[in-house]
Amino acid sequence: MANEYANRATLKERLNIEAADTSRDTLLDGALAAASRGIDRTTGRRFWLDTDATARTFTLAGRVLCRDGGERLLVDDMGIAPTTVETGSGTSWTAVTGYDTAPDNAIVRGRPVTALALASGGWGAGPRVRVTARWGWPTVPDEISEATLIQAARLYRRKDSPEGVTGSAEWGVVRLSRRDPDVWALIEHFVLPGFG
Repeated sequence: MANEYANRATLKERLNIEAADTSRDTLLDGALAAASRGIDRTTGRRFWLDTDATARTFTLAGRVLCRDGGERLLVDDMGIAPTTVETGSGTSWTAVTGYDTAPDNAIVRGRPVTALALASGGWGAGPRVRVTARWGWPTVPDEISEATLIQAARLYRRKDSPEGVTGSAEWGVVRLSRRDPDVWALIEHFVLPGFG
């Protein structure tokens, strides 16, 4: 398992599976991975933090917001403030200093940095900006962990509901909804504009 937003032990507890029972671990791990990656695709972002800093390049066109007192460059989610910011292109890059991260106090609140702010005209030196940082979120939000557990349990139980139909003696046959309303309620405010 890698970068799942919940763990197998908690999912077993939710499904009333004994901790010592390892016969279903592969199915549970698959459900956790699928639920986590499904949340990534739906929200347009990922909630784990890279272990190492890597460089990403951003074209300025369409990514700079002009505001009173400065410009904000919209970047991918950063879980830790960037180590290096440069403008330029190809093999010619110039270090940028004096930028602020935005939103204010994001990392302290467990949220990612999503923009770099400079005084007006500050990003105009080159066509691109290269940012070296640890990408992702500083911590996995509780809502994402809960949504992962709900969706993973649903996916695990899916093996018992072929064609999306389940039944009981009390209700008869019931068709499962395409989107779990509880999962959606937990993740919808994390969806990036243009996704979902």
